[in-house]
Formats: sequence, structure tokens, C-alpha cells
Amino acid sequence: MPDILRWLLWRDVQLVLRQHADVLSMLFFFVITTSLFPLAVGADPKMLHTIGPGVVWVAALLSTMLSLGRLFHADYQDGSLEQLLLSPVPLTMAVAVKIFAYWLTTGLPLVFLAPVLGMMFGMADQELWVMTWSLLLGTPVLNLIGAVGAALTLGVRGGSVLLAVLILPLYVPVLIFGAGSVVAVAGGQSAQGGISLLAALLVLTVVFAPVAVAACLRIALE
Repeated sequence: MPDILRWLLWRDVQLVLRQHADVLSMLFFFVITTSLFPLAVGADPKMLHTIGPGVVWVAALLSTMLSLGRLFHADYQDGSLEQLLLSPVPLTMAVAVKIFAYWLTTGLPLVFLAPVLGMMFGMADQELWVMTWSLLLGTPVLNLIGAVGAALTLGVRGGSVLLAVLILPLYVPVLIFGAGSVVAVAGGQSAQGGISLLAALLVLTVVFAPVAVAACLRIALE
């Protein structure tokens, strides 16, 4: 990785960590949202085990959306995006690094928290492992798709509402494959199908999402 990309990765990670309130609020939302469902539906172990994968995945999906609107906002306000356009590094690569830094500080903590929360729903060890792997593959996809929406709505008044409208339909396949892989294991079936589809979505979004984000950012800066 060129030095400028390593510097950009380090810079973005540090910026997110300095605004730790955003990260903590997202993690708090994830924990609270997941924890409220057992209180709402009761303590029936069979019911909790049935809804567990969907609850954890929906909570993770909603949590990733909380700070997406600020993914490029600070750089847009202080002129850093214009400097990226003028830098020798292709904007597509710079965008990919920024999204990776965002996932490291927001998506990866969700992956580590998910098995702990899954225990509340009585998930077996194999189900917890599959859920962890599905989130490890799925959360980057959510971030990459969300980054496209964030770039499209950059500088738009009421962009947070528009962002949700744009990306929620695109999140549906990730949710189905992610939660479905855990449900398949719980039913005695193989999770290979759902995991493979998540991996395919990850490859597609890694290839195409940074290109789309870079194009949207160029339009926003014109």
C-alpha cells in the first residue's frame, strides 16, 4: 500500500476514534435494540431462538446506518475531498481506504459483539460461529452500499432521510442471506449457500462500490 494510502487509513481511523461518541452511540443502539426484544416477546426459549438471527441482523443493519451520513461530511466541509481529487492517488483507491477505515471502527465492533448478544437468544455454538462469519462478510457490504448512498446525498438538505430511502431496499438481500444462513444451521441444514452468496456480494461491492462512490463525489464537488 502506498504511503499516502496508509496515512489516509491512519487519519480516518483516528478521526473516527476522536469522535468516539458516534461509535459508542452506534454500539449502544445495537446492544439496546437487541436486548429489548426478549423483554417484548417474553422469555420463551423456543421463540427467542427462532427470532434471534433476524433480530441481531436487523439491529446490526440499523446500527450501520446511524453514522453513514457523516462518512464524507467532515471531509466535504473542510475541503479534504477536493485535496483527494488533486492527489496523485486515484480517488477510487482513496475512497476504498476510507470505507475500510469506517468498517474497522464501526462494523468490526458489531461482529465481536454479535455472539455475546446471540447467547441471549439461546443460540448454539455453531449458530454463533455462522452468525459471526455472516456478519464479518455482510457488514462490509452494508458499509460499501451505504457509502454509495452517502456520496449521492452529500450536501443535500434532509440527506439522512433520503439516504435511508435509497439504501434500505439494497440492504434486503444482505439481510436475507445473512440471517438465513444462521436459520439454516439452526434447522440442521448447511449454511454454505448463504455464506457463499454473501461472499459474492462482498466481491461485487468491493469492485464496483468505490467506483460509484468516486463518481458521486466528483458530481458533488462540481
